[in-house]
Amino acid sequence: MKQLLIGFILFPTLMSAQRGYEQQIEAIESKVIEWRRDFHQNPELSNREFKTAEKIAKHLKSLGIKTQTGIAKTGVVGILKGNRPGKVLALRADIDALPVTERTDVSFKSTVTTTFRGVETGVMHACGHDTHTAILMGVAELLARNNDFPGTVKFIFQPAEEGAPPGEEGGAELMVKEGVLKGPDVDAIFGLHISAGMDVGKINYKPGGAMAASQSFEIHVKGKQSHGSRPWASVDPIMASVKIIDGLQTLVSREMELTNEAVVLSIGKISSGVRSNIIPEEAHIVGTLRTLDYDMQAQINQRMREMVPAIAKAYRAEATIDIAKGYPITYNDEKLTAQMLPSLQRVAGEENVILARAITGAEDFSFFQKEVPGFYFFLGGKPANVPASEAAPHHTPDFYIDESGMKLGIKAFVQLTLDYLND
Repeated sequence: MKQLLIGFILFPTLMSAQRGYEQQIEAIESKVIEWRRDFHQNPELSNREFKTAEKIAKHLKSLGIKTQTGIAKTGVVGILKGNRPGKVLALRADIDALPVTERTDVSFKSTVTTTFRGVETGVMHACGHDTHTAILMGVAELLARNNDFPGTVKFIFQPAEEGAPPGEEGGAELMVKEGVLKGPDVDAIFGLHISAGMDVGKINYKPGGAMAASQSFEIHVKGKQSHGSRPWASVDPIMASVKIIDGLQTLVSREMELTNEAVVLSIGKISSGVRSNIIPEEAHIVGTLRTLDYDMQAQINQRMREMVPAIAKAYRAEATIDIAKGYPITYNDEKLTAQMLPSLQRVAGEENVILARAITGAEDFSFFQKEVPGFYFFLGGKPANVPASEAAPHHTPDFYIDESGMKLGIKAFVQLTLDYLND
């Protein structure tokens, strides 16, 4: 009976606090949008987010939040204690941009350029990480201003979600390695990703495997150079590469039981040669593999290692393949997901919180989820009057987010935090 009475006393208190947050969220929205536009106009690539990290740290320190910098190179962590003991919850936002030249006509368009892997390119927040960062900064301000909750909140601003530069470590995996989930030890972690293809006001979620494991791979093909007029004197690495690419696709279409889970194998780059009348000596192939089942991943990895050199040999060439470890499956803890679903429904409306299917995109948030229970969901960022078929995809020059959707992200994180810590 005593526990029941505590519940009845606590519930009105929480509801009152949440109504207070609602008013403050309305007031802080314009500030969050301003932060987002600043990050968007000044994007930085993975492991090079120096100015971004500096702005985040300055904000956290101004709130009186204990702030750690230089985590996993450029990561920032804020630790906020409530007014009484309790659990430790982590909230994560990724902060890096992409080597994409922006084509939108927004007033805060990025004009930043750089050299990426030897290629001149623009730099753009073409995946919405600028919105994630601004949202979490807003949540930090609200919770710091109203710390009437038990436990501790860790704000994790993570660099290099898009992958560290060649030869470097980075991202969530390095953060975990450096102890970001320790001191104090995290009990659970939440993350979100804005979606350019889903209407503002909507939230998607999926228990269990929500996003695929991803692996990049590189194939080097060695042939014999010759004049283009005498192909019989060559061992053509381009022809061997074409056959390798063709063969790899049959691993998906003919060897994977796709009624179990999806598998995607895509080639993103093939480079070889210098001019029209020279058959080159070498070719280089780069691609990505996405899987939602670890047994299927192991099977296709083995067959790739068998097939690539065998096909090359059939065309008198030699080939080697290197498959990266990559990101694990983004796996939402089923119990935690069920526990927090009412929180999302409370802020978005039950009809706007949609059970989704798994997608073949990947997220290094999965490294956090391998250590502690985690819940990762998607936030609508598409203007309602734009058909989904016309919305520019993520990682493209025309990527666009309706900033009015960010407010729901703030509400969701605040509600999830209060409900989890007070449960």
